[in-house]
Amino acid sequence: MSFLHPLSRNYLMNVSSAIPPLQEVFRKAIVCLMSILPTLQPHQGPSIDTNRSKRDFDIDPATGFFPTQPLSRLYGAYKRWEDALTYALANVRLEQGSLEDAMSTEEWRFEIYNEWPVLGIEDLVSDMSKLQRAHLVLAWLVHIYVHTLPTTTEPKRVPASLAVPLVQVSQNLGIAPILTFADTVLWNWELINPEKPVTIDNMHFLHAFSGTQDELSFYRVSATAELHGVQILQIIDGYNKLPGGNLHDFISRISHDLGKLASHIEELSRIIQSVRASIDPHVFYWQIRPWLEGSDARGPEEPAWVYEGVEDSQELDLSGPSAGQSTVMHALDIFLDIDHDKRRSPNQPTPSPEENKRASPFMERMRRYMPGLHRQYLEHLQSSSHRSIRELAQSTPALRESYNTAVIALKKFRGLHIRVACLYIINMSRTSPVSAASCPASRMLANLDKRRAGSGPSRSTGGNKLSLLLKAGRDATKQAVL
Repeated sequence: MSFLHPLSRNYLMNVSSAIPPLQEVFRKAIVCLMSILPTLQPHQGPSIDTNRSKRDFDIDPATGFFPTQPLSRLYGAYKRWEDALTYALANVRLEQGSLEDAMSTEEWRFEIYNEWPVLGIEDLVSDMSKLQRAHLVLAWLVHIYVHTLPTTTEPKRVPASLAVPLVQVSQNLGIAPILTFADTVLWNWELINPEKPVTIDNMHFLHAFSGTQDELSFYRVSATAELHGVQILQIIDGYNKLPGGNLHDFISRISHDLGKLASHIEELSRIIQSVRASIDPHVFYWQIRPWLEGSDARGPEEPAWVYEGVEDSQELDLSGPSAGQSTVMHALDIFLDIDHDKRRSPNQPTPSPEENKRASPFMERMRRYMPGLHRQYLEHLQSSSHRSIRELAQSTPALRESYNTAVIALKKFRGLHIRVACLYIINMSRTSPVSAASCPASRMLANLDKRRAGSGPSRSTGGNKLSLLLKAGRDATKQAVL
């Protein structure tokens, strides 16, 4: 017996006949989804030359851009370089405390300039780790030599005994012949316990110009960020090797990894802020930073460095170390498609002729200060993907939020970097190198230093106008948000 009126039964039968079969509903839903996500069909997923592994670029799955073992010291004829560095770090300071100290430093420079031979590097070229150690030692010696020279308006001449082998070693490594991020962070450590793996807690940093714990802490913070970057490299590598397959799994995996990436970038923000707890701004600016400055660190009007015995010395990249030489951060920018060249702030002033002389934009120029294989890795990332993650997110609503979250995290990181730079460089440039308790003559000299320090724009150790540089990086990141 039916409890429905005959007209009601007829109505329901008509409605049910109008509803397509369940399979047809699913088919139309899939067609609709594919119209929203046309670029994510399995055969169009990202691809990279899987025949080349990260090890081909001197990148280790566990240590990233760090060597898997600390670099061994040099022996034989090259022990002369090692001994000179050991002596200088123990005895040479920017400001000599006595006439005896000043004479000792002058004698150290005199011996290098007048008595040292120009050693060939034939015994180094077959061993990457020896070349890296030679670059570190020679670059540190060059900076100590130059920064202890008397103040003058004449070019600062680097003796051929340092300049020639440093340039030759650099050519073999594909890196600039000057102190770099690699020399101060990636290669400047040994293991506390050789039986344990490479971790930040098992690292002891070897060399510090100033002899201060603050300088060692500065390198440690940078190294902590680099090691944390290993997880970022894993996400990038995973995306580039993601196979075609189920569409839903493909989207879910990318969205999940972008969420993880945002968390890793937030951790980098926490790491850079940790400098406040271990590094005194005044010590950094007046005792550490001067040693790191390269040839153009104080602007184009300052005396340039001349490498004796090297052809076209004026064409060498001699800017000095910078956080902008971190390959991890460049890889992150490539992955998220942050364009530092075309999306600059419209308010950024036109570069001066002197700045244009250095030709390429800052981030591109900083790649020349990376080890050559690491730079090749970045070039490989740029050239090997069929579609960038940003383009995928643009055409895929399901990915847009997770992509934007990662980009906003990177923008926040760069904003925090600006704050740290203000505290440690821009604010400190208006202070004096001596305390107020010193003698009247010292205070007078300090006031002169203070006025001179505040007379021009603060610059990075690489010679760039710091605030403009950092803000341009932050703004380029901001403009990548979808």
